[in-house]
This record gives sequence, C-alpha cells and structure tokens, in this order.
Amino acid sequence: MKHIDNSKALQQIVPLVLTVVILAVLTVILYAFILLIDLFHFGENIVLIARPVDIMVGLTIYLKTSIDFAIFMGRLMSANPGWKNRIALEIGTALGNALGTLVVIAIWIIFKEVELLLALMVFLAALVLFELAHGGLEHFGSWESSNLLKRHTYLFLHHFLDAVLKIIDPVLKRIMPDLSAKMQGKASLNWKQLFIFSMSIPFILGLDDFAGYVPLFSVINVYGFAIGVFLGHTILNIALFISPSRTIVAVRNEYVSFLGTLAFIALGFYGLFEVTRILSTLRF
Repeated sequence: MKHIDNSKALQQIVPLVLTVVILAVLTVILYAFILLIDLFHFGENIVLIARPVDIMVGLTIYLKTSIDFAIFMGRLMSANPGWKNRIALEIGTALGNALGTLVVIAIWIIFKEVELLLALMVFLAALVLFELAHGGLEHFGSWESSNLLKRHTYLFLHHFLDAVLKIIDPVLKRIMPDLSAKMQGKASLNWKQLFIFSMSIPFILGLDDFAGYVPLFSVINVYGFAIGVFLGHTILNIALFISPSRTIVAVRNEYVSFLGTLAFIALGFYGLFEVTRILSTLRF
C-alpha cells in the first residue's frame, strides 16, 4: 500500500517539477533569442532586464485571457488520461505558447509595421475559436431533450455553429485537420500525436493573444512581459495538473461547457472585430 502511495505521489510530483523546469528552460531560450536578434540591430535593442512590473503585467494579462487554453487543456486531459500524457501536454502546450510568443516578438522587432500579419494571425485564431466552441456542444447535448429554454438554447447554438463551420471548414481543415473530433474527446492520441497537437493549439491561441499585446510593447519591456506570460502559463498548468480528475469533471460539467462555448464564440467574434479594426487602419 505504501509503495502504491509513493508511486501516485511520484506521478504527481514529476509533472509539477517538470513544469517549473520547462519555465526555466524557456526563459533561457527567450534570453538567447532576444540577445541574438539584438545583434542584428533592428532599430532599438530590447533591454534584457526583467523588471517586476513588466513581469506582473504579462502575468496578469495572460491569466485574464487564458480561458480558451484552460478549456482546451481540460478536454485534452479528459480524452487522454495518465501521467505520461500529462507530461506530453505540459511540454507541448508550454512550447506552443512560447513559440507563438517568440514569433510575434520577432515579427514586431524586425518589421515593426506588422498590421497585415497580425490581422492574418488573429483571423486564423478566430476560426480555431469557433471550432473549439463547436467541440463543446456534446458536453451539454442533453439539453436537446430538456426543458424549453435549454432545448432552444442548445439548438440555436448548434445550428449557428454548424453554419459557421460550413463556411470556415475549407480554410480550417488545411490548418488543423480533424480538430473537432480531437477536441470533443473522440480521438485518443498516442504520446507523439498528443505532444504535437497540444503544441499547435496554444501556438495559434498565443498568436491571437500576443497580437493584442503588441500595442503594449511601446510602454513596457518586451523581455519582462514575455517572462510574465511564460510564468502565467506555468501557474495555470500547475493549477490544472494538481487535480486532473477535478479539472476533467469541471470541464465536462454541462454548465461549464455551455459557458465555455459562449466564451469561445465571444472571443471568436472579438478576433474578427480586431481583424476589421486592423485592416481599417491600413494604408495601401
């Protein structure tokens, strides 16, 4: 019995320690990445000083905009249980989030005038958000045979998202094939597939989030801000993995899934609004 308890404790501790190790590694990579870009002198160099205020800004903004990631993680944990899969999820999502962050920083540093690229990134992220919204419908599918309000709410959302997906599928399938099935928990993935998939979504969502962060780069230090984003991702990962079973139950809850679907739809529309706003300011 004691051996079993120690084994369970080890399976809990290893992924949590790994989360902190990944944070340290990504911070070193960020430092080296910015140092390398500064060597080419694309305008004003970024100061490699991690001020607490910049870190806190990045941390706060990330945690306030991370509902999409939390729901995404909960669904993947539900479809792919086990501590080894947790490690794949941790490494994959951390790398995906970091890669999206580094890409936007590089674009911002090198090109400065990145409105068109940002519009494209936000547009693609908005399409993914609508797909994620559709993937949550099955978790409150019982509403179809429930009372009048729930039934009409469910049917309205289902018909609306079905119509949206018919429009966006030709584009989205070229980027993320079989996304819907994986998000609904119908596809159990092997370790390698889970790692690659768990990296791809945070990368796209990270592009979307960071596209909205770019205006801040003129008033705060990018290096400290990015560390704050990495730290926020780590804290969220730890919170999710401290109790995977509770996370899975929470995400599968019909009301949580309903609110998550609404949140994804709202974020998707906000992304499209941002695309329109960015394009309206362009001068050709």
